[in-house]
Amino acid sequence: MEFFIGHYNYWIVIILMMVGLYTVISRGNLVKKIIGLNIFQVSVFFLYISMGTVEGGAAPIIAEGVKVYSNPLPHVLILTAIVVGVATTALALALVVRIKETYGTIEEDEIHNLDHSL
Repeated sequence: MEFFIGHYNYWIVIILMMVGLYTVISRGNLVKKIIGLNIFQVSVFFLYISMGTVEGGAAPIIAEGVKVYSNPLPHVLILTAIVVGVATTALALALVVRIKETYGTIEEDEIHNLDHSL
């Protein structure tokens, strides 16, 4: 039991990944699919940040008395990924707006039926 409690952050990552994946697979609404992708993306961010954290580690600045340093690379990569994720989400939402203007709906099944009936 101590193992599970000691690694709670990884269990949170797994739960978030499964919630995001389930949302993407089970929902037909395009906006809900984008939200599911964002939940999945946040779980990956959380995983990288969890792995990049060193207990008792200090910032990588040479100072007296510091023996353990944290690697800043995972945190920098996640900052970049957050910016890319926001831009990707904005693009996806803009595409959903265009799909709504063209087809009159954002439900995947209805778009598929409309597309085949033409």
